[in-house]
Amino acid sequence: MRDTGSVAPRWAVWVAWATVLCTVPSCVWRLSLGFGVDVGFTGRLGTLYQGTPIMVYVLMLSVASQAAACLTLGLVRPWGEQVPHWIPRLGGRRIPPLVVVVPAATGALAVTGLCAAVTLAPAGPLANPDFPHGPAGLIMDACYAPLLAWGPLVAVLTLAYARRRRAGAGTAS
Repeated sequence: MRDTGSVAPRWAVWVAWATVLCTVPSCVWRLSLGFGVDVGFTGRLGTLYQGTPIMVYVLMLSVASQAAACLTLGLVRPWGEQVPHWIPRLGGRRIPPLVVVVPAATGALAVTGLCAAVTLAPAGPLANPDFPHGPAGLIMDACYAPLLAWGPLVAVLTLAYARRRRAGAGTAS
């Protein structure tokens, strides 16, 4: 049975959906690149980012990032607290909070660190002269900017989940 004391507050549900939406613009931009849209790469990168290998790469990266973002919903949904009943042998069992909190916190730190490193590093990939500039660069920046919020939002949700599970579960920790 689901612990009714651990229902996620409405703000947390909105934040969880915001984390999912943070990844959508960059996925659309990457998929455009993969489908051959000229997104502004020039020089060696302009020829590197063409063809089937890049399509496979951007498709896999986009699916992986959207799947990871959708997992954030488990921090506010019942399936993040109890194994769904349709899963053989485990269905209906309570998920120990640390099984959720540790990967969520690790993911929040990793995404925050990666986004900060790529964005703030003076000699990072964005400093490459073959990267999109001008209007194409602004579009790319606008599509990737929401990713800067992804990690901190997951961190806030992870803290809220941990507090809710501790308060709602009595002896659970």
